[in-house]
Amino acid sequence: MTTSEIHDAKFANLRRFLSASRLLFVSALAPVLLGGCPIENRLIFHPSPQVNRDPSDLGLRFDEVFLRTQDGVRLHGWFVPHPEARATLIWFHGNAGNISHRLDNIKLLYERVRVHIFIFDYRGYGRSEGAVSEEGTYLDGEAAMKYVLRRVGGDSRAIVLFGRSLGAAVAAEMATRFDSAGLILESPFASIAEMGRVLFPFFPVQWLVSSKYDVLEKVRSIRAPLLVIHGDRDEIIPFAQGKMVFDAAPEPKTFHTIAGARHNDTYLVGGDAYFQLLRDFIQGLPKTRP
Repeated sequence: MTTSEIHDAKFANLRRFLSASRLLFVSALAPVLLGGCPIENRLIFHPSPQVNRDPSDLGLRFDEVFLRTQDGVRLHGWFVPHPEARATLIWFHGNAGNISHRLDNIKLLYERVRVHIFIFDYRGYGRSEGAVSEEGTYLDGEAAMKYVLRRVGGDSRAIVLFGRSLGAAVAAEMATRFDSAGLILESPFASIAEMGRVLFPFFPVQWLVSSKYDVLEKVRSIRAPLLVIHGDRDEIIPFAQGKMVFDAAPEPKTFHTIAGARHNDTYLVGGDAYFQLLRDFIQGLPKTRP
């Protein structure tokens, strides 16, 4: 398995979790066993603690960043500056691995989209402290937003949010709390409950999981221009859910299908056209400036 495939492969374990939950529900043990979500969290989030590489291994200059969340958790990230950037891309990654598994993609974004990139690990991932949860990822996202806002002098016109898979839910939440020039959601799902309804249409999944990650609800109140990207062969998050997210959002918005792409290879299958799409979207935003 390549590092690009690590990103969200384990997100599919939610399918097995929901299947196993049938027995728990029928036996009336689910409220006890799932209370506080320790089982649920272990199956939704798949952090890796090992960060053995950094952008310098690919020839990129970067700043190593440590920041504190509102509840005191210490997070780790990288800021990769570009001399020609007209915006800073804040990257909210998926549910598996850590920021070191995104290095190849970071380099391609740097070279072809030409943006500053800030990528960070949620609590419990990589060198970030703490234990991950839905609410925790939102606190982490707030800390990342505030850090970048300070770095760009408080100018939200210089910030574009980029969320992939599970990170799309975090990025969408940040777009409801902060102003930004634009929002990019790649391979988003509608919500955890909607994923459950797709997999088990006759089973009350919403009663068994407390994590919501309700992207549909979040995008209804965003104010920034939106770009949604989804591979039409996504084997983990149905392509139809990306369309649902897009349909729920207000204008201005754009949907782009990557023909033949699965969940973890969008930027590889999309190739030059994928990166040109990102570059055109960012350069076309009315707020971004050199």
